[in-house]
Amino acid sequence: MITSPDNPRVKDVLRLRKSRERRRDGLFIAEGVREVERALAAGLVARAIYVAPELLPEWTRPGAEEVSGRVLAKMAYRAEPEGLLGVFESPQRVLPPDSTLVLVAVDIEKPGNLGAMARTADAAGVDALIVAGPNFDPWNPNAIRASTGAVFTLPIVEATSAEVAALSHNKVAAVLGASRAHTEPDYTARTAFLIGAEDAGLDDAWREIADEEVVIPMKGTSADSLNASTAAAVLLFEAVRQRATV
Repeated sequence: MITSPDNPRVKDVLRLRKSRERRRDGLFIAEGVREVERALAAGLVARAIYVAPELLPEWTRPGAEEVSGRVLAKMAYRAEPEGLLGVFESPQRVLPPDSTLVLVAVDIEKPGNLGAMARTADAAGVDALIVAGPNFDPWNPNAIRASTGAVFTLPIVEATSAEVAALSHNKVAAVLGASRAHTEPDYTARTAFLIGAEDAGLDDAWREIADEEVVIPMKGTSADSLNASTAAAVLLFEAVRQRATV
């Protein structure tokens, strides 16, 4: 059992709190019973699993490393950890060649928003989540938690604006002030929804990539935009609705 917070293996886990270290090593941390078990069920490769028996006495797995509750608390990102933490290899995935519905998340820097978008995309049966921009991090602990494990199974693919532009999908950008409502276009063919951060939206370069722009009509007087994950849900489930009637 590891009982010292100064143990080198503990320090290795702590390094992975930083995005640049996760990217460099190709590793991420799954924390909590739901997250670890869903990562394992998805077939992801576990480099190490740490369990604190005093916090989680009934959880066992061959090869899991036992640690004290104090050490687990040191490793954990959450303030009140459940007692289980795993280090996994980040899966490397590509856009499925037969994809008919994809979500493109542009410059979504808040991990919770990106995780929620992955959860929504998975629920809508999206073929892949394409992430673009300098600061996205689908393996941030908050993104993993917000996705409820969807990031473990949903193909998440990094792409540049040029690669997105080259997609054969009809590229539909969510833009405030667009002349068409989101319910007007036909989404039954190959479709890629482009959504930017709610504070800035899509810049001109990304708007030029789009084949068409749509707006989600809002009735309120105070809100001037929707949360990115909410906008994604509205658009994706409009596509789901249309496809169900074909």
